[in-house]
Amino acid sequence: MSKGYFITFEGGEGVGKSTQVTRLVSTLRASGMDVIQTREPGGAKGAEAIRELLVNGEPGRWTPLSEALLFAAARDDHLNSIIRPALADGKVIICDRFSDSTKAYQGAAGGIGPNLIDTLNKWVVGDEKPDLTLILDLDPRTGLERARVRGGTADRFESNGIEFHQAIRRAFVVIANEEPDRCVVIDADRPEDTIFDNIEYIVRERLVQHERSSRIYDG
Repeated sequence: MSKGYFITFEGGEGVGKSTQVTRLVSTLRASGMDVIQTREPGGAKGAEAIRELLVNGEPGRWTPLSEALLFAAARDDHLNSIIRPALADGKVIICDRFSDSTKAYQGAAGGIGPNLIDTLNKWVVGDEKPDLTLILDLDPRTGLERARVRGGTADRFESNGIEFHQAIRRAFVVIANEEPDRCVVIDADRPEDTIFDNIEYIVRERLVQHERSSRIYDG
């Protein structure tokens, strides 16, 4: 590809993002594409150090504002270290969470006004908005039960009450409605293979469109 392509996966807890990200990366790489798999918070050395602060400890360890600022710092490192160079090299980037999660978790569920979130995104993200965002939608009770069955210690965000997770789901629906050209809502209450087939079809279609538009742009 002459120009890179940026795909993000979003959704609440236990919706299956990480599984679908890994499957998509493996499939696209098998097709010969140069794909970078990454995540937020994290993805770069400094950002991973901040991740440890964000995901561990009690739910009330940080205020929503503190979380938003920590996410912004991690995202700045991630963008400058990984995402921007990969896009400049024409690679496909597939990221497990990005700035929409800050809007949903710290903004809608945490109560931070949209003006502050938008300002942080303007300064940190700039023009590197995702080309395609796949939002996996699932009833929060089902997602939290999946996360529980998955095992391990619940992180700070999983440990919040059901109202918090319901607010997150509603926020992602609002985000999808506000940017329908970028966002596609995926029904995550289906078998894993069915969900992946849906995702792969959408992604391949978008990548073909992107390649065609890149050729036109390059003359």
